[in-house]
Amino acid sequence: QVQLVESGGDLVQPGGSLRLSCAASGFTFGDQDMSWVRQAPGKGLVWLAGITSTGKSTRYSDFLRGRFTISRDNAKNTLYLQMNNLKPEDTGVYYCTKYRYYTGSADAPVGQGTQVTVSS
Repeated sequence: QVQLVESGGDLVQPGGSLRLSCAASGFTFGDQDMSWVRQAPGKGLVWLAGITSTGKSTRYSDFLRGRFTISRDNAKNTLYLQMNNLKPEDTGVYYCTKYRYYTGSADAPVGQGTQVTVSS
């Protein structure tokens, strides 16, 4: 059974940083492209970033403008999202998902997500 457990969310002030983690199990993590998506309050899911199974290639939504970095540690079956210069509009629930890098399609979230709140 696929399990994706997100963690690391918190309340942070504008301009602050957070590092999210996603622990994966139930599938061969090192063979799977992955991505991060988020859902702002009252809004739909928005795709943020994707990474190939080896970690050699990444892509991001243009609106992030270099503030976020996706990475992975296949030895630990863990996906990361480093978020810097956080803004109030980054508030939302963040999910990791399975992803197909070369088609740009992401699965629906299966985990509970982790809450990020950016507020002074």
